[in-house]
Amino acid sequence: MLDKSGPAPRGAVRFFRATHLPGVLAAALVALPFLSLTQLALHGDPDLWPHLARFVLPTALVQTTLLLAGVGALTAIAGAGSAWLITTFEFPGRAVLLWLLPLPMAIPTYIAAYIYADLIGSPVHTLAGAILIFSAVLYPYVYLAARAMFQTHFVVFTDAARALGAPPWRLLRDITVPMARPALAVGIVLAMLETLNDIGASEYLGVPTLTLSIFTTWLNRGSLGGAAQIAVALLAVVVGLIAIERYGRRGQVVLPTQDTRTADRIVLSRGSAWLCAAACGLPALLGFVIPAAYLLNQVIRRGLLARFDAELLTHALNTIAISAAATALILLIAVAAVMPTRSGHHPLLRMSLAVASFGYAVPGTVLALGLLSPLVAFDETANWLLRQIGMPHVGLLLAGSTAGLVIAYCVRFLTVGIGFVQSGLMRVPSDMDEMAQMLGARRFALFRSIHLPMMRPALWGAALLIFVDCLKELPATLLLRPLNVETLSTYIYQYATRGNFEEGALAALLIVSAGILPVLRLVHLAETAPRAHRRSAPLTAPAFSASQP
Repeated sequence: MLDKSGPAPRGAVRFFRATHLPGVLAAALVALPFLSLTQLALHGDPDLWPHLARFVLPTALVQTTLLLAGVGALTAIAGAGSAWLITTFEFPGRAVLLWLLPLPMAIPTYIAAYIYADLIGSPVHTLAGAILIFSAVLYPYVYLAARAMFQTHFVVFTDAARALGAPPWRLLRDITVPMARPALAVGIVLAMLETLNDIGASEYLGVPTLTLSIFTTWLNRGSLGGAAQIAVALLAVVVGLIAIERYGRRGQVVLPTQDTRTADRIVLSRGSAWLCAAACGLPALLGFVIPAAYLLNQVIRRGLLARFDAELLTHALNTIAISAAATALILLIAVAAVMPTRSGHHPLLRMSLAVASFGYAVPGTVLALGLLSPLVAFDETANWLLRQIGMPHVGLLLAGSTAGLVIAYCVRFLTVGIGFVQSGLMRVPSDMDEMAQMLGARRFALFRSIHLPMMRPALWGAALLIFVDCLKELPATLLLRPLNVETLSTYIYQYATRGNFEEGALAALLIVSAGILPVLRLVHLAETAPRAHRRSAPLTAPAFSASQP
């Protein structure tokens, strides 16, 4: 049977081929830390476990649950509320807020915590303060998902309801919220997962979450087994969040429509318009304007630019090099894993891509813990083999090296690469594959001449997002970085733990500045992309599936 390069018919199953191997290996790479973590937890630490079960886990579980519930509720209100207001009404400053509202995504949670702790002091060192700070910078996950949904699929329904005299609040209750439920579920759970990933803000604000308990049990108590047992409890929370997201998207229906119109925005009275502007402006003010202004003020007031030292330059170069290496490797793995789906629908390949896309859902602390034993085992095996052939001992190759850190980044952010590659590949018409094959084009020539050029925008978008994610990553970096090697995130963390975060303001400003670029790109694509090419939920949950972002 002739093997065409275009997509196989729906439901067709092909034999497993060598081209499917990269997807299987990618799944194995992501699954490896979880298998290692399970083994560590089973052996455990019998002397420490009773203490953890009695004094650590109950408090950490309650604090984590309350933190997640608070962040979920506030991000839903701030994100969905501002998205609805800015889509439905015309008010002063709306054009500026369209670009300003998503920008808190550029502020890492730990930087926001350091800033507000310095500005406000002890009142934020509470669970309520942590909920407010996390929500201020994480609501854009809900905002972007809700905004995309409001823009694309409600015009026909809202126009008809308005013609029948329905007021805006009735449209919100009966049409907007029910139809936006899938997008809201995705955005809220992503915000919760980002909250779960944090250790810097939780530690600084004194909130003993499960993630922080893993960190302290590993480093302060020196117990890998105890940390692994807490990590298993944390994974149960992650599974629960995924279940909530799936439940929130139950019965999701994609409504095909070629209607590219946007609903006419309602013009408000002067007082209502300014009230609406204030409601949309408050999240952007707390989440981006105040933190960015604080960092800029500290850099200028303390003359940090004038005394930019070689040490910070070295840390910045380390960060760029490690992030760039991880980005390149992730894109390479993602392309190799996804391309075979173009010509077949093998069940093992689909399952492999689903497993490979799970790393984003797991906190960096858990990934670092799960990767430690495999990295050490690889180094010991490599050294044993070298001794067998009479070569000198080379010491650590992966564990405690930048290579180990790059692997951790790959496991955590491979989801983003897979999603973008799938997104770019879906935009390549299958007819082009068939025509090229009829002209005698081989598989690699087809990829080089057709697939790669048409996928390039998606690959650049993926590269930008992955690079900035690696740039900001703190938990895995803190635990796996080589000795005497700092990145910008760990450099800031060291200043914060010493109580003089202000001296690290320039490094924080560099991270925030880099994070603005992909956010602005997302906003640009969301506001200018043709309506006919938009999906019902452009921001899907990369943590749960290999669907495109």
